[in-house]
Amino acid sequence: MLPATSKLCAAISYRHLRNMTGLRRQAAVTLSQELSKLAHHSPGPSAWIHQVRRRSSLFSSRLEDKPFSEMDMSYIKQGEEALQKSLSILGDQDGWKTETVVGNGDKVLSKVLPDVGKVFRLEVVVDQPLETVYRELVDKMEQMGDWNPNVKEVKILQKIGKDTVITHEKAAATPGNIVGPRDFVSVRCAKRRGSTCVLAGMSTTYGAMPEQEGFIRAENGPTCMVLRPLAGSPSQTRLTWLLSIDLKGWLPKTIINQVLSQTQVDFANHLRQRLAQPVALGC
Repeated sequence: MLPATSKLCAAISYRHLRNMTGLRRQAAVTLSQELSKLAHHSPGPSAWIHQVRRRSSLFSSRLEDKPFSEMDMSYIKQGEEALQKSLSILGDQDGWKTETVVGNGDKVLSKVLPDVGKVFRLEVVVDQPLETVYRELVDKMEQMGDWNPNVKEVKILQKIGKDTVITHEKAAATPGNIVGPRDFVSVRCAKRRGSTCVLAGMSTTYGAMPEQEGFIRAENGPTCMVLRPLAGSPSQTRLTWLLSIDLKGWLPKTIINQVLSQTQVDFANHLRQRLAQPVALGC
């Protein structure tokens, strides 16, 4: 489902690694073309896709001047690829089917993609401003295990520049151990443009984090969370979560579909509870 790190490294020429300007230009053109197609063909989310695009390339605009290693560049490219693929999936409004609708308006949709498999899409509105939600999901991502019982631990293994991190996530076993403990190694790419924030990711390989005893190494991606203020109500945030996971192991599809859609509904509830807690003031 996801390209191997070695293939991504091979896709970057030695000349471009020596010439950062050339790499930025190439990535900028590619991403600009992709987002242009989304904005043209997808009337639904075109406004926020345009906001992501309009200020400059997501790849080049905030990349520091300091040189990156070949491996670092491969991780940056993987994060950008996850972002592009995720936006492309969300931008296509056709074929989505309703999985779950909750009384408060939360809903989970799904569709099957030939090259990815079944993906799930959570659409919710959170009664908190965007900055608060972004801070919890991005700046405090390592604390997610404190408030989301479906997550055992999130650990940042490496930071690459301002926008890219490598993480190790441990998922808790489901009730009754229907789905045993899984873990993931992911590259994540966080971007902010205008009033839209995107946190995208996909599974990767990381030599310092081999498979762990007691966990099945699962794969995720392309996946992303998109945050943007609710139209006409800037104190509320619309959150869209695209989820794509291969849990590995032998599991019936009916169980996988039920677990993943319920995981998204539960996430929204736990996030609201977390954000409703009073902020502790330092001494």
